Amino acid sequence: MIKEQNQSIPFHTLITNRAGVVRSIRQVENSTTLISEEEYLNKIIWEVFDYWEEYTESIIFSIKDHKHFILLYSEYKVKAEIQRAYIVIEDQQLFQLKQKVKELDKATLELDAIIENSYDGIYITDKDGITLKTNSAIERITGIPKHYYIGKDIRDLMKRGILQESVSIRVLEEKKTVTVVQKNFNGKETLLTGSPIFDHNGNIDKIVTNIRDLSELNELNQELKKAQQLNQQYKEELDKLKASTQKDASVIIKSKKMLEVYDMVCRIANFDTTILILGETGVGKDVLVRHIHQVSNRYNKGQFIKVNCGAIPKDLMESELFGYEAGAFSGANRNGKQGMFELAHNGILFLDEVGDLPFDLQVKLLRVIQEKEIMRVGGTTSKKINVQLIAATNKDLKEMVLDGKFREDLYYRLNVLPVTIPPLRERRDDILPLAHYFLEQYNQKYSFDKVLDRTLQDYFYEYDWPGNVRELSNVMERLILTAPNSLLSICDLPDEYRKEDSHIEHTIQKEITLKEAVEETERNILQLAYTKYRTTYEIAKHLKTSQATVVRKLQKYNISE
Repeated sequence: MIKEQNQSIPFHTLITNRAGVVRSIRQVENSTTLISEEEYLNKIIWEVFDYWEEYTESIIFSIKDHKHFILLYSEYKVKAEIQRAYIVIEDQQLFQLKQKVKELDKATLELDAIIENSYDGIYITDKDGITLKTNSAIERITGIPKHYYIGKDIRDLMKRGILQESVSIRVLEEKKTVTVVQKNFNGKETLLTGSPIFDHNGNIDKIVTNIRDLSELNELNQELKKAQQLNQQYKEELDKLKASTQKDASVIIKSKKMLEVYDMVCRIANFDTTILILGETGVGKDVLVRHIHQVSNRYNKGQFIKVNCGAIPKDLMESELFGYEAGAFSGANRNGKQGMFELAHNGILFLDEVGDLPFDLQVKLLRVIQEKEIMRVGGTTSKKINVQLIAATNKDLKEMVLDGKFREDLYYRLNVLPVTIPPLRERRDDILPLAHYFLEQYNQKYSFDKVLDRTLQDYFYEYDWPGNVRELSNVMERLILTAPNSLLSICDLPDEYRKEDSHIEHTIQKEITLKEAVEETERNILQLAYTKYRTTYEIAKHLKTSQATVVRKLQKYNISE
């Protein structure tokens, strides 16, 4: 029966035993494909072909001599022996179709893997809103297993409260990509973007929705902001630390009192409140205020503006402080002008000699401190400002208040954080460091290389300096310019400092031996060189002696840091 069927089939047929050995061949007349008996008979069929693939249990794809064949086979018994009949069909198009099917299967698997492994939720519906496919990310975002959604109408999901608003419905209505932000069933904030897929007729066939969990992004964003704020805080603290530890060339302090003053201002520098600097003339109020600006968090935000209230004419003081509008008065700039408060915005305004501020302007200054806003001369609107005010004076403001020369309310507004700088006579440990600092400054300025002898240093230490640091600087400059010798002594002082009855001169000019005088001078020169040069080699080079001698002399006079 099988044999008769094979004879009726219009294709070549190969008959094999169960082991695959070809026993007989039936060829079809008028076929374009010829099968040579020598190539097939008594040979294993799958070894005859160049390519052999069992596609299903009864279909085989094969290639021989660059031709593509499909083999259909079935088993039957002949005299208790199992045989196979292979029908050989040559079909290039069918083989190519099979290859395309394989490629499509592979692409489908890859696409499924991409969708499944996407961190964002992927939700696909048809044109009627029926869920076709989703991925595992939907479970993480919504807390509902993904298989629950398959086959569900999104309208039913909305009725059950699982969805607040359907992007797919809006896409169907608007026929374009739609993005919404909403909280899902779990209370998580999500970003949903639905995109339509159109068929060949321009009708929506499917809607693909991408679901992104914004709660994690929001948390990351908050963590990033905290990290940035912390980084900025660390940067500001580091800048403050650098400013406090870095040696400021203009700040020369050694005494305990001044170290305490500078330590305190470093601690209060970042408080946005008024600071009042008190002290005699010439004690270094200006230097202290500049140091406050340097260590404060306003250093990189705004300018340091100084106003000497005693140096500006009374008629110009208001316009200098608050600025003026165009045409405010005769001779005014036609574009107007910013005042010192505006220039110091986000920075520090230093009102030096605030005790000389005109009485009528004190009311306006009080308003600025209280309201944090100014109004230009000739203006009609106020302007907010962010300025830290630091005032300084050598006058007794409390006594001026009692005398009616200074407003009491302004005094208390200025006196929030008072800082008193002691006079030089009360911090004698600063005298010689300052003297050597000015000596070096003026030596460089006027191209000299002068030094102080021991007796002059002793004189400086004992002198009361009524003019404080300013007077010391003035004396040092005069000595540098007027003294004929490189070694400065008491004899080089101006006449007003060399009175016969001076207790200091009597104390210093004591009788000493020549050897003691030589050693004293040698010690002073080495002391100055040690503070000026970095190494003993540099000291030896400038003193024109050997390095070994310098080391020995430094040890002899116990000169070290």
